[in-house]
Amino acid sequence: MIPVWNGRRWLDDCLGSIAAQTLTPREVIAVDNGSRDGSVAHLRANYPQVRVLELGTNTGFAFAVNRGIEAANEELVALLNTDVVLEPDWLARMSGALVTDPGAGSVAGKMLELGDHTLVYDAGDVLRRDGVSEQRGRFCADDGSWDRAGEVFGACAGAAIYRRDAVLAVGAFDERYFAYLEDVDLALALRLAGWRCRYEPAVSRHVGEGSSHQLDGTHQRLVARNTVLLVAKWFPARWLPWVLYRQAGWLWHAARERRLVVHLRGLAEGLILGARALPERGRRSEESLAIESVVPRLPIRGPAAGGHQSRHARR
Repeated sequence: MIPVWNGRRWLDDCLGSIAAQTLTPREVIAVDNGSRDGSVAHLRANYPQVRVLELGTNTGFAFAVNRGIEAANEELVALLNTDVVLEPDWLARMSGALVTDPGAGSVAGKMLELGDHTLVYDAGDVLRRDGVSEQRGRFCADDGSWDRAGEVFGACAGAAIYRRDAVLAVGAFDERYFAYLEDVDLALALRLAGWRCRYEPAVSRHVGEGSSHQLDGTHQRLVARNTVLLVAKWFPARWLPWVLYRQAGWLWHAARERRLVVHLRGLAEGLILGARALPERGRRSEESLAIESVVPRLPIRGPAAGGHQSRHARR
C-alpha cells in the first residue's frame, strides 16, 4: 500500500520495483492525498492493476494509511512511501520474517539513501525515555553492521510490513499526528500490547524527507509537535526530567539554526494536542506490558544511546 501526495516523479520507480519482486503481491493499493501533480491520472492511465483510493485533499499520512489498511484484503500489509525503491527480494524476505514469527506484529527493513547507496537511512527505530525516537544506523556507512536479523523497537513506516489485525486492534495509526512519529506511536502501542517488531535486513532505498518541503513549516514543526503528543499520551510523569532536558537541547539547536519560531509553533501545537490526550492515559487497560519493559533505560546521549551520531557533533 502506497500513500501518495504529489509523488508523480517517484511512482514509476516505486511501482517498477514492486512489479519486479520475486514474491508477487496479491494487490497494490495507492491512497492519494489530493495530489495536484497528475499522480492519479498517471496511475489510472499506466497502472490499471493498482487500486486507487482518492481522498481529494491532504488528510495527512496517518489518515491515508489507515484508509488503505482498512481497504486491504490481506492479513499482511506492506507500507511504502512513493519515494522508495525495493530490491527484488524485499517482499519475500520481509513477509517471511512475519510469517515465521507469530508473535511479531511488524517487520522493519534496512533502508538506504536513494541518492547514495552506501549510507543507511534507517535500520529500525529506537525510542528513548527523553522522548526521542532514533533511527538505527542513520548517517552511517552500509558496512555490514546492519546485516544481522533480530528484533528492534519499531519499524519506519516508509518501508515496512504490518500484521493488519494487530494494527487495527490497537487503533491503527493515530491520525492526530498527521505526519511524522505516527509510526513510533504505533510501534509503542503494538509493543505494549505484546507484539514484537522483527528486523530483516532486506534492502529498500529511500529519499529522506522527499516531500517534507511541501509541508507548512517543513517536517521540523511536526516533529516538535508530535514529540510532545507522544510523551503526553504514553510517558509516566517520572520521565519528565529527561524529556525537559532533551527539549531544552532542541530549543538551543533551533535557535542556533534560525528556526526557533517554527520550533516554538510546533511545541505550542503539541501542548494543545497533548493536553487533550491526557484523559486517554487511564483508558488503556488492554495493554499487557509495562512501558518500562518496552522503553528500556538507555543513555540519552553518546554512542550507547541507541541511535546515530548527531549531525551537530560533526560541525
